[in-house]
Amino acid sequence: MDDPIPAWQCIGCGRIEAPQTCIGVCQDRKVFLVPLQDHQEALGQIQQMLGQIDAMQRVLARIAHTTPRAGQWEASYRTIQAEAKALLASLPD
Repeated sequence: MDDPIPAWQCIGCGRIEAPQTCIGVCQDRKVFLVPLQDHQEALGQIQQMLGQIDAMQRVLARIAHTTPRAGQWEASYRTIQAEAKALLASLPD
C-alpha cells in the first residue's frame, strides 16, 4: 500500500485541503488520505477476517453449548473436530 497523504480537514464544514492549511477562519485538524483502491482492498480483507471470526465463533459455540449424551462424547468430539479441521483448512496461510 502507498503511504497516506497528510491533509487538513475543517472541523466545522468538513472542507479538505492539502498539503497546507488555508489562511481563512476555518479550524483545521490533520487527517490522512489513502488511495481508494488501498482502502477497498483493506475493507475486503477486513470482511474476509470477520467472516472467518464468525465461522470460528460458531465452532466455539458448539463446543461450549453441546452436552453429549451418555456414552456419545467421542462421536460428538469427532464431529466438532472435523468441523474445526475443515474451517482451519479453509483459512489462508
